[in-house]
Amino acid sequence: MKINNADRAQILTEALPYIQKYKDKIIVIKYGGNAMINEELKNAVMGDIVLLSLIGIKVVLVHGGGPEITDMLKRVGKESRFENGLRVTDAETAEIVQMVLAGKINKSLVNLIESRGGKAVGLSGADGKLIVASKLDEKLGFVGEIEEINVEPINVLLNNGYIPVVSTVGCDMDNNVYNINADTVAAYIAAELGAESLVSMTDIAGLLRDKDDPSTLIPVVTVSETPQLVRDGIISGGMIPKIECCTEAVRRGVKKAFIIDGRVPHSILIETLTDEGIGTMFVPGATTLLEN
Repeated sequence: MKINNADRAQILTEALPYIQKYKDKIIVIKYGGNAMINEELKNAVMGDIVLLSLIGIKVVLVHGGGPEITDMLKRVGKESRFENGLRVTDAETAEIVQMVLAGKINKSLVNLIESRGGKAVGLSGADGKLIVASKLDEKLGFVGEIEEINVEPINVLLNNGYIPVVSTVGCDMDNNVYNINADTVAAYIAAELGAESLVSMTDIAGLLRDKDDPSTLIPVVTVSETPQLVRDGIISGGMIPKIECCTEAVRRGVKKAFIIDGRVPHSILIETLTDEGIGTMFVPGATTLLEN
């Protein structure tokens, strides 16, 4: 669809209140899934992040990389095993997780942001003891539970105009490396930073009353409503940990959290800078149209 100059001007005018609202505020974006695998979508997402940064929004990008970890494990002849949605991680797998997340994926995202005109620096949870962790469960091996988040390195980068790109590996005081769920890391970082919002990019439209019908999207959920939605079976399966992370972030002081469909081009911009919005927003209480 071709957009004329008048339409472009109207779009920019409508975005102005949102640009003013978010200027100098922090947005934490959790990135993964198909939006990371598809190269065209990846380019679009990185372009959107650079745009947000250039208009004065402080963006922190937290990324996972499950499919690429699985692929690398296959290459070295290791089978991936999961317990309750978490990857069982022995010492060798932990090394591979660190190599893939903190190395290959992290640096490729940094380079892509730089190629789109942004300024980015890659971090892992081991840098500056950003994520101090311990074993979540002996059965899971080196799967980490967050003990402490030190956001000083992130703040230094944000205050100097950089986009921090954070890979979700943690460490302990004995230099053990832990694989940590990316949604959990994003929620904890957003809370510690006092972020304006947390945006979780997923492979679904948001929270649906009927998981097979995208038209049943629930646009706004208050934190107090989530237990009932779990009891009603509307929140179930793999959505439970994602929504728990969104609600935990809001409980810890993040103004609002979103689950959006990362497969939709420019979904971050639609959610952040338009009246329309996209996905499901989690809030502590009542909301207004401007916050949708």
